[in-house]
Amino acid sequence: MDLRFTQPSLRKLDLLATEVLVAALVEGERPPRGVAGLVDFRLAGRLSGLIASGFVTGRLGEVLLVPGRPKLPFDKIVFFGIGTVERYSEIVFRGVLERVLSTLEGLRARTAVVELPGRHVDAIAPERGADILLEMAATRPEHDVWTLVEPPEAQRIITQHMIQERRRVRQE
Repeated sequence: MDLRFTQPSLRKLDLLATEVLVAALVEGERPPRGVAGLVDFRLAGRLSGLIASGFVTGRLGEVLLVPGRPKLPFDKIVFFGIGTVERYSEIVFRGVLERVLSTLEGLRARTAVVELPGRHVDAIAPERGADILLEMAATRPEHDVWTLVEPPEAQRIITQHMIQERRRVRQE
């Protein structure tokens, strides 16, 4: 899997031509933040409406698929519920990430723009999230390129961490 980066802004997301956008929904987070908040804004509050109606809550294990076009450059937007921030852990991250990987495989999407579950609320460190992603995707050739939505500082941290890991592996 090849990792790329983009910043969490509508302007940057508009420049990407990928079939699927993945975002996280936190239970009890109103209005939604992170990529979900950006998408909600662009879709004129459609996601907030679904939340207000109780159709989607952000509960752990919840998955919501909505069309992105014509308002966004993505055919599909998939939201994954991650539960509450208070109960979030690495185990939850792994479980949600497994669901993201298998859902994208089911959609036959080899490339995607992804906000790693819990990253928009700093529930998991950027380098740890990237390590777990690469570990879990290592045996899954169905995933070619993921563009991670991260602020510039997190992009730098992940990139430096990956460089250090490659050096460590070469030295062993």
